[in-house]
Amino acid sequence: MKGELLSANHAAALAATLAARANRFGRGFCSGVYPITPSTECMEFLCNQTIEKGKVVRVESEHSAMGVCIGAAAAGARSFTATASNGLAYMAENCVAAASLRLPIVLTVANRTLGPPWNIWADHGDALMLRDLGLIQFYCADNQEVFDTVLAAFRLAEDPRVLMPVMVCMEGFILSHTVAQTDVPSQEEVDAFLPPTRVPQQLGTTPHSLGQIELPRQTEAHRKQHHEAMRGAQAVLDEVCAEFERTFQRELPGAVVPYSMEDAETVIVSLGTMGLTAERVVNRLRERGQKVGALRVRLFRPLPVQELRRQLAGKRRLAVLDRDLSVGLGGILWCELRGIADPGALVQNYLTGLGGGDVCPEHLERILEDLCSRSEAGDPVFLEDL
Repeated sequence: MKGELLSANHAAALAATLAARANRFGRGFCSGVYPITPSTECMEFLCNQTIEKGKVVRVESEHSAMGVCIGAAAAGARSFTATASNGLAYMAENCVAAASLRLPIVLTVANRTLGPPWNIWADHGDALMLRDLGLIQFYCADNQEVFDTVLAAFRLAEDPRVLMPVMVCMEGFILSHTVAQTDVPSQEEVDAFLPPTRVPQQLGTTPHSLGQIELPRQTEAHRKQHHEAMRGAQAVLDEVCAEFERTFQRELPGAVVPYSMEDAETVIVSLGTMGLTAERVVNRLRERGQKVGALRVRLFRPLPVQELRRQLAGKRRLAVLDRDLSVGLGGILWCELRGIADPGALVQNYLTGLGGGDVCPEHLERILEDLCSRSEAGDPVFLEDL
């Protein structure tokens, strides 16, 4: 294990490179790539790597980039790509195809605001627009987590009980272009962690069609299979995390990351880097005698309902932070958590850091002051209104 200074973009690409080389005794590796800010550096790094049994294909669009990955995975190769924002929107049709065909592709998303008006800064709305389309979704908080999660994503996606694309999200510029010390395992360690890719439905010498027309009951059966595999993916993730720790001698966080939750009465719930800011605020307020905790949701699809219910049991007040907006309704994480929290809990939504705005400890302290002043939840609150 060696330490390297890497941006999250480069960490994701290096993890993909090590995973690609680990499949040299299988059917190799193939990636389709097309640049878009702020994920371009991930693809540039990948294009400059030597992969003994692999190819990076430069294409004319994000739609085609995922198309290359679909073809590669259908042929039994390990496959990876990266995109962001409107590039992900353009890729969406083929993301649906990859998920419906149950192909184990790993996709990193450098979360960026959808436009126009054009905005290159972080917002989770790009990835969350695909939340119901059958892709597993992780949201990372630092560069090490991005590297580790990409490696684990290949193991998870390729497990025969799962077999679906995995999306690994990092916030644009906040992580994608920020350099941090990152522990990088040897190729031998990655080889031990990632067995050769096996795609049961892969194309062989006998031609057959993929995604052909089917009757309503066939569609229902396939949707049920996909749904059950998605629901079972968290249990497989627990196994992957345990194997990760055995192989690399460090812990990979699971579906949720609790912080000072044991006696907390008030909890900050979030995705991504805001979770680390929340931990700093918890430390400050604990020094003042306030029983505050934080809960970071790493796995958004499948939503870890039982673990969330266990962590939130008995908590009186929840401040749910959303770096996204379901227009006309509110934050997407808040929408999902309202039915999971205890029936008597006050669950208030705060729309925070939309379009890449800074989220500082002082902002979260103002949010908690507002939360504790309430006797009941109200409409979602924009940070600028506090």
